[in-house]
Amino acid sequence: MVKEIPIGARGEASETVEFTHTLTSHHPELPPVYSTPDMIRLMETAASRALQPYCEGDEITVGTSINIEHRAASGVGSHIKAEAALESFDGRFYAVRVTARDDTQEIGRGTVGRAVVSVGKFMEKMTSRSK
Repeated sequence: MVKEIPIGARGEASETVEFTHTLTSHHPELPPVYSTPDMIRLMETAASRALQPYCEGDEITVGTSINIEHRAASGVGSHIKAEAALESFDGRFYAVRVTARDDTQEIGRGTVGRAVVSVGKFMEKMTSRSK
């Protein structure tokens, strides 16, 4: 069973924007700016890193909800840093406040939901569903 996770537990993740992270890489007619899905992926990574130190055995956290605003564009070469802090816990679900910044400004913010699962139990459930 997961250890108690203190409100305010923090995590972060960062990356430098490459062409593969841009809208253009998915749709050539769009501008070469950091995509919202890539920003959300980075935020989810930061949220996972905030909670993972409290998991035990084969436990991990998985995403359950996303409420994100992408507020500013960033180009290729920009350094993006996502930060996460546990905001609340409601029985089984954790709400994590996330932000993303580039070299000069906040580019996104919101919350992501996560839940702790046992990888073994999760895989058993997935295997039984596919039969």
